[in-house]
Amino acid sequence: MNIPNLEHAVDPQEWALRCDLAACYRLVALHGWSDLVFTHISAKLPLSLTGGDHQFLINPYGLMFEEITASSLVKVDAECNKLSESPYPVNPAGFVIHSAVHEARPDAGCVLHTHTRAGVAVSAQEHGVLPISQQSTFVLASVAYHDYEGVAFRSDEKPRLQDDLGEANFLILRNHGLLTVGASIADAFLGMYVLESACQIQIAALAGQQGAEGLRQVHPRILSGVAEAMRVQTGGMGGAFVWPALLRKLERTDPGYRA
Repeated sequence: MNIPNLEHAVDPQEWALRCDLAACYRLVALHGWSDLVFTHISAKLPLSLTGGDHQFLINPYGLMFEEITASSLVKVDAECNKLSESPYPVNPAGFVIHSAVHEARPDAGCVLHTHTRAGVAVSAQEHGVLPISQQSTFVLASVAYHDYEGVAFRSDEKPRLQDDLGEANFLILRNHGLLTVGASIADAFLGMYVLESACQIQIAALAGQQGAEGLRQVHPRILSGVAEAMRVQTGGMGGAFVWPALLRKLERTDPGYRA
């Protein structure tokens, strides 16, 4: 289907957000974190654009992540009702987790959810994320866990998920996958990069082990100073520090996301 280009039909702020979110979908695909069409990344529109209403951008359900463009993203309300014209459906069941996070966390500009093999594998391990890598130390500074209740399409699960998440920015969905919360799309992406890396390292380190006893763990004293270490690493900018470089990479390899 042909989607009309919305660059001159929406507010410049919305267009910039659409471009960043479409880029995020393409980057997730580029890094091999997508699961066909079965996960979602949501971004909240500024309240200054919505008149105070809670509105979000989400993927048109049925498109592969590498197909998503700025114009094809669908605007929805907190119940995932479409607020913009689109020939594509949205997935209200898939938005249950995202709506729960956005509802509980006004600071959540973006929520990114994946079903990667490493992420699901760690989510199934009783001990969760282990303090065995530099990447894991950043995760452990702000991680929470939510037990599996089946495919997440029932709204009655939302309060329990919200309670489990609290103020954490990394959420391990047991037997299910990974989720990151960011003030911006760039923050959520960088968070997922770190979380996914920690999971991949852990799975590799545990390969052939009888358990975690043979792994050297990071000293708790180091874990307590991680927030300051992250601030220094990114010059206090968080995901914004690396986002321009990621967009330059995408422009070279997959520039169609701006359509």
